[in-house]
Amino acid sequence: MAPESKVSGFYKMGIDERLLIIKEKAGLSDSDLRTLKCGLELGTANRMVENVIGMTQLPVGIAMNFRINGRDYLIPMAIEEPSVVAAASHAAKLSLPEGFTATSTRPVMRGQMQVVGVRDLEEGKRKVGENRKDLVEKANSFADMLPSIGGGVLDVTARIIGPPREGMLVVEFFVDCRDAMGANTINTIVEGMAPEVEQLVGAKALLKIISNLATERLAKAKVVYRKEAIGGEEVVSRIVDAYKFAYYDHYRATTHNKGIMNGITAVTLALGNDTRAIEAGAHSYAALSGKYMPLSRWSKDEGGNLVGELELPLAYGIVGGATKTHPVAQVCLKIIGVKTASELAEVACSVGLAQNFAALRALVTEGIQRGHMELHARNIAILAGATGDQIDKIAEILAKERNVKVTRAKELIELLNKKER
Repeated sequence: MAPESKVSGFYKMGIDERLLIIKEKAGLSDSDLRTLKCGLELGTANRMVENVIGMTQLPVGIAMNFRINGRDYLIPMAIEEPSVVAAASHAAKLSLPEGFTATSTRPVMRGQMQVVGVRDLEEGKRKVGENRKDLVEKANSFADMLPSIGGGVLDVTARIIGPPREGMLVVEFFVDCRDAMGANTINTIVEGMAPEVEQLVGAKALLKIISNLATERLAKAKVVYRKEAIGGEEVVSRIVDAYKFAYYDHYRATTHNKGIMNGITAVTLALGNDTRAIEAGAHSYAALSGKYMPLSRWSKDEGGNLVGELELPLAYGIVGGATKTHPVAQVCLKIIGVKTASELAEVACSVGLAQNFAALRALVTEGIQRGHMELHARNIAILAGATGDQIDKIAEILAKERNVKVTRAKELIELLNKKER
């Protein structure tokens, strides 16, 4: 049974108290708690990448209040930016009791083989089509155990790209990767099939690699915010207008989508997945029409409520890669409790939609800086030398004064110290 995602006053608790609650809810061990506290060991890091000399670590926070497809989730997010985790949690809370609904397509990825020097491109394309079944069967011999667990190579197609004098054939292998992201397996398949394709079309296979634009592996999320829960119908209208700004202007669309990726990338990183692949696929998908567009859509329903929808390619893995070698990622996988890579994609998509709503609502009401600076004020207080209870006291004053500066924080520390003497 999934743990309840709402914990009253979680943000006010100390780290040890939070850890004990997450331990109970997610069924973590004492060893898991030590891993969360200590992070990645240098020896493990040295086995993950080359020329290791040290590590950089990011905070891992827990986004609360998420209910997705009727199930509650505690969602780990790794990020350095203040207010992201809090914003996602608050946006999720405002969506209750219904929460988010999410779906995903079959986890199919595309492996590409660039074939150059083909004398007759149309003939080459025809040959691939005629030999499709044979190519699929042979390609599955390179697919490791995927066919035995319901995955593997599903189809092989060919496209002609480029102008007449520079035209080339692109042979594409479509692979159901199950719970893997799929890069290693797909690269193995296209490299292994190169001699077969070369012989078939009588030309040289050059590049053989996965595509990170996973248009066959989509996640979709939807949420309805009741107008009375988010400030009334005027706020709903403002958010719809803010979305239209992104729809018509690609400069705004870029920042709009960055806000979505604040949430998705943080989840991706916490779970040890490839943030670069996820982000490249998302932004490419946003430009699929030929114009860079917002990934989400916001509208008003007949009752005046706000409806948000988000769709993008999300190629996650919960087996292999850093998900299995990074100890913190392993613990985060326990906390989030997803059973499949597709479920993880649905959860991450919902977080991205929540993050987008939080940013838009802040922008059309008090402005984006207020909540951000309130949380940033804590960092400034600590940087200035505040400790213990002083941190929250000074942060509160800095935020109220809207003067979130180290110099002012130091002045306040001196004043508090004098009072305490």
